[in-house]
Amino acid sequence: MTVDLTLDGLVQLSDHRWLFFSVFSAVYLFVLCSDGLVVYVICSQRNLPRPMFVFVAALLLNSLAASASIYPKLLTDLPSGRRFVEVSRAACLCQAFVVGSLGGSGFMLLATMALDRYLSVCRPLRYAALLTPAAVSALLLFCWLLPAGVVGVAALLAGRLPLCRSELSRVYCNIYSFVSLSCGGGAAQLLNVYGMVSAAAVVFLPAAFVLFSYGRILSICLRRSRAFSSKALHTCLPHLLVFINYSLSFAVEMLLQRLGAGSGPATSVLVSILLLVIPTLFNPVVYGLKMKEIFTHMKRLLSCSRAD
Repeated sequence: MTVDLTLDGLVQLSDHRWLFFSVFSAVYLFVLCSDGLVVYVICSQRNLPRPMFVFVAALLLNSLAASASIYPKLLTDLPSGRRFVEVSRAACLCQAFVVGSLGGSGFMLLATMALDRYLSVCRPLRYAALLTPAAVSALLLFCWLLPAGVVGVAALLAGRLPLCRSELSRVYCNIYSFVSLSCGGGAAQLLNVYGMVSAAAVVFLPAAFVLFSYGRILSICLRRSRAFSSKALHTCLPHLLVFINYSLSFAVEMLLQRLGAGSGPATSVLVSILLLVIPTLFNPVVYGLKMKEIFTHMKRLLSCSRAD
């Protein structure tokens, strides 16, 4: 393998690498078990496969795929005692593509959940006619294929840039950090503009739709009975919590990268680790505990397992 880049994020972790290894191992095991359990409950219970639960399962599968692109390699590198991880340009861009496309898919899946709740609350008589199984399948494909295409183009363009530096202060690759290693010039500037347009397509527009949908739902709830409002807001709360979590994580990284506040190695590594750990931990906890239908089936399943 031709070595083109060096990830030096492990330098910041090397003094306590066994502690971080234990923490990341526990987190990854929890993510695998909790996400897998929630997805199993959704798929195995015949009274759950409504569009809302299909979208929840898709989001958790999306989270599992993103975790699998980062955690195993990190858990392999930490115990080795290496302070630097050498990777090829192709391997770095491949990881950046997976992380970026799945991150965009997460926002688009949250937008489909907002659409589901909007139709359920604001257009209940047309809900079943609009969200047919075929429509749900088309929405899922769109949520995965559009970000993959957009981020794929960015990865291909980034792969053509000449690099002036080779060290990334991160534990995994992303496209913006890769482009920051280039010599600049018109191509890099054009790619940065494309990155902003791409972010608008797969992050900002879905986020705006989520805010619009929940704003409309809140407006209708204020005009309806207290019982109706309570039920509607209760079903929206888990999605809203996960959306806030995704948005804060994305906003923090964007601000640090664009404003240059994350140029210090320790800050960059800390941000990349937090953006890795927090969303993957948060999603299954929210959906497993805050959605009554899923929690009830999980509780029954775990009780049967202990009885056996």
